[in-house]
Amino acid sequence: MMDPIIQLKHLSKHFGKTKALDNVTLTIPKGKIIGLLGPNGSGKSTLFKILNGLLAPTEGEVLIGGHAPSIESKGLISYLPERTYLNDWMKVHELLDFFEDFYEDFQRDKAMTMLEALHIDPKAALKTLSKGNKEKVQLILVMSRKAEVYLLDEPIGGVDPAARDYILSTILSNYAEGATLLISTHLISDIEKIFDEVIFLKDGGIYDYASVEDIREKSGQSIDELFREVFKC
Repeated sequence: MMDPIIQLKHLSKHFGKTKALDNVTLTIPKGKIIGLLGPNGSGKSTLFKILNGLLAPTEGEVLIGGHAPSIESKGLISYLPERTYLNDWMKVHELLDFFEDFYEDFQRDKAMTMLEALHIDPKAALKTLSKGNKEKVQLILVMSRKAEVYLLDEPIGGVDPAARDYILSTILSNYAEGATLLISTHLISDIEKIFDEVIFLKDGGIYDYASVEDIREKSGQSIDELFREVFKC
């Protein structure tokens, strides 16, 4: 396996009696696009929040680029949460200013190019944009960082079907070379074509982790078909 960028050792997260993550051990290499797949409540968002230092594990060890979740690890990660956290009253160009001040690796030129390509006015206030365009702005901000790990939680969830391929090409053409992308999605059929590997999470544990090629060859199914069979959905 290539050099690991993320290592999880016996990672658990409990909320009272609920085990959101249960004894997860996992090594994720550099330079891969990986789907994090599972039904609601399987632990996907919890894992993202732990990797980003927003939640502390109940048990176990987390290393990102050799660092426990900390200022050092946050400098390596660009995180797109499932729900927007941006202030509605801010204008798009002010959000770019904010990211530029906050993150040394933020590439403003790249952000401006993506805004233009997606026909979003930098002078517009966020509150005047559609839900889909707000999500595009947030994705642009995340993808304009030169990170080592991109954590994307439902990046095409609020985007209309016609725009999904464009958003995927935006992701593929703008992440830093050699970085790892970990993408959580329910829209597997729309996005599985970009995955190198997939992780199936079930009841807070790893059900399977393999390359897309191996899974398709072994099962004779697409990732979406296998997901529906495993999770009966």
